[in-house]
Amino acid sequence: MFGHVLFIIFILILLTSQPAYAYIDPGTGSMLFSVVLCSVTTLYFLLNSLIIKIKTKLFSEKSLAKVKHKFVIYSEGKQYYTVFKPILDEFEKRNIVVSYYTSAQDDPVLVENYEYVQKEYIGSDNKAFFKLAFLKADVCLMTTPQLDVLQLKRSKEVKHYSHIMHSIGFSMLYRLFSLDYYDSVLCDAEYQIPMIREIEQKRNLPAKELKIVGSSYLDYCMENLPQRNSPDNFCILIAPSWGAHSLLTKFGEKLLDELVNSTSYDIVVRPHPQSMLVEKDLIENLKNKYIDCTRLKWDFSANNLQVMANSDILISDFSGIMLDYAFLFKKPFLYVDTKINYEMYDFCDLDEEIPCKHRIANEIGKKLDIDNGDVENIVEIINQVKQDENLSEKIEKASDYTWFYKGDAAKNIVDFLVEKQLEVSEK
Repeated sequence: MFGHVLFIIFILILLTSQPAYAYIDPGTGSMLFSVVLCSVTTLYFLLNSLIIKIKTKLFSEKSLAKVKHKFVIYSEGKQYYTVFKPILDEFEKRNIVVSYYTSAQDDPVLVENYEYVQKEYIGSDNKAFFKLAFLKADVCLMTTPQLDVLQLKRSKEVKHYSHIMHSIGFSMLYRLFSLDYYDSVLCDAEYQIPMIREIEQKRNLPAKELKIVGSSYLDYCMENLPQRNSPDNFCILIAPSWGAHSLLTKFGEKLLDELVNSTSYDIVVRPHPQSMLVEKDLIENLKNKYIDCTRLKWDFSANNLQVMANSDILISDFSGIMLDYAFLFKKPFLYVDTKINYEMYDFCDLDEEIPCKHRIANEIGKKLDIDNGDVENIVEIINQVKQDENLSEKIEKASDYTWFYKGDAAKNIVDFLVEKQLEVSEK
């Protein structure tokens, strides 16, 4: 809270400064604005970091529960249930005690009937980060990017931090410095390794341990695929990512207008979970605009498997759901080129020009250029994609390239964590 107050005060000072009546050319003005914006952002996070350090000094170690753990798994929210559930089941199967911390009060893991999984809700945001900063464990597994970059700091008493992917797409579309301060990264497939090594070399980082284990969340989904329970009418699922470059933000109304006015298809819109936190106004405005269209429905369920099973084609953007959709249900997808700016992502430091996820998407899906008339031809494009006789073969080839050890990820992950725990405890 204190950090937020200082941030607001700093902004007010900038906004209430007296005019200098000096001339600045547009190019210089734009550059200065960028400098000021970056400075404000940097100051904000420095203040937040300072607050955490002050709290650390105020609370002595005696006031904190210094329980030593062998294994800790931290989940930011219930959306990662499918990532961690198979891993927790494997720990339980082996009678190995593991501590599971979550920042979601309604995390489904909290009501699971486990004997060896010790579950705890630790709050969210600074409250959770503060607790994790004092964590004492041999091994900590997380899917949270940017460890030790922003507010989530490494604990000096955690011997090994391991990152697990929560999307089959790839970590290079995480924000900058997403994996830099992890000790190991658990990869879905071999193609990810050279990219991580390239980043390490360019940033002069020590080499992390990279282990190919497969995808725990795709394994979970494959084992729990639901049957279609919707009517027989052809259904389009719109499931984008979130943020300034997402499909709904840039082209939502244009796409929905065309689908509502030019087709008789059912339409289901499933916003990204993060949209409900940071883009509520956008979602509410779209819901209100199409409130009278009975063919257009909204899906906000925690699990996206049923809505994928009930649809016939997917329209997305750069979200990882498009590969999940193809690999799990063998159905076609379209994705919109939203002209994303990669400068804020780790991908910007790679030599390649197109992310691997988008190269694969080009091979098994259809890219839409909304600015150049593809929306007006959306019905024709959908019919073309539906009739692709080689789709199943393309999907299988792409799946084999990006998803190793199908069905064995949980076993491989726990094998690695147990081996790592023994190694660090001996040291």
